[in-house]
Amino acid sequence: MFKKIGVAVAVIFTAMLCACSTTAPNYSASLDNVDKLKIGGDYKAAVGKFTPAPGLKTETGISLRAMTMSSPYGDSYSQYLAEAIKQELSLAGKLSPDSPVRITGTLLENDIDAGLATGKGTIQARFVVTRGDQTRYDQVKSVETEWSSNFVAAIAIPRATEAYPKLVQKLLTSLLDDDAFLKALQ
Repeated sequence: MFKKIGVAVAVIFTAMLCACSTTAPNYSASLDNVDKLKIGGDYKAAVGKFTPAPGLKTETGISLRAMTMSSPYGDSYSQYLAEAIKQELSLAGKLSPDSPVRITGTLLENDIDAGLATGKGTIQARFVVTRGDQTRYDQVKSVETEWSSNFVAAIAIPRATEAYPKLVQKLLTSLLDDDAFLKALQ
């Protein structure tokens, strides 16, 4: 009996050591955000470069207990944010790579904590809208979120990875709730 338990513990420990990384889920657009873009006026916009703030430690990976969660978009969370905006603009019929209106940004903060009972996430980014050489919008948006976590890593880590796209959706909702942003796109 003890031998079987020892073998089971060894197998679980080995699996935990081998599974040192995971990938965040691909972004899935918010239909509410897409609708806000659709009714936000008659415009087309391009998405330019999104970069990490200097020294941002979570640009290429977010620690989730003993694991690291990486972005599915070029191992870059700045690129994750750019892809999220592109996806929502595209679904709204507002994305045009040739548009003189360009959205760029800087990822300032980006973190997920799986927690023991409550998981927490925070993201902050600076969004800039330009038309040619003219800056039409330059604001920092920040959101936080919480979810039910668990002491057991096998439960907590999947919940944390599932929370990341929702955190990005919440950030974009905050951006799209800003009338000045939508006006800058026109």
